[in-house]
Amino acid sequence: MRIITGIYKGRHFDIPRSFKARPTTDFAKENIFNVLQGYMDFEGSAALDLFAGTGSISLELISRGCASVVSVEADRNHASFIRQCMEKLDTDKNILVRGDVFRFLKTCRQKFDLIFADPPYALPELPQIPDLVFKYGLLEDDGLLVFEHGKKNDFSAHPHYIDHRAYGSVNFSIFRQSALQEKENRAGENE
Repeated sequence: MRIITGIYKGRHFDIPRSFKARPTTDFAKENIFNVLQGYMDFEGSAALDLFAGTGSISLELISRGCASVVSVEADRNHASFIRQCMEKLDTDKNILVRGDVFRFLKTCRQKFDLIFADPPYALPELPQIPDLVFKYGLLEDDGLLVFEHGKKNDFSAHPHYIDHRAYGSVNFSIFRQSALQEKENRAGENE
């Protein structure tokens, strides 16, 4: 696993063979980050990496200048690996949460500029994740949710959906929290 660009560009981390997590391929990661650069500036932003797995996305976000990255990973060995990678970079910009993503979403009170979610494609609750992110108000105005999923999922009818990209078998749906949508949501809750 390697960091594509930024201050830690080219750094490699050897993933233990025993890991079940599949990191986003370098090809898909490089392409989706190129797309995201057209939507946002990573410098100084706050990011959330759900189902962090090997930490590949968290490492890339820190390398690209995010001020803070919260990584949520339930697996003890994966969380330990992420911690080790961050220690090798000697960075204090990562907050590692070892726990269940769904519990985290319900209790999180922070808002993020970018949320990246890469759940296991076979996860039964996978289609609900974008709705939960918006239900709990976890994105700043104009904040983005990048959701990695298999080709059988289609989120184009979602009210916050703005884009879809596919790189081989890897699909990304991109959602945005707009200030107007946020006002409409609050008005609907107050009725």
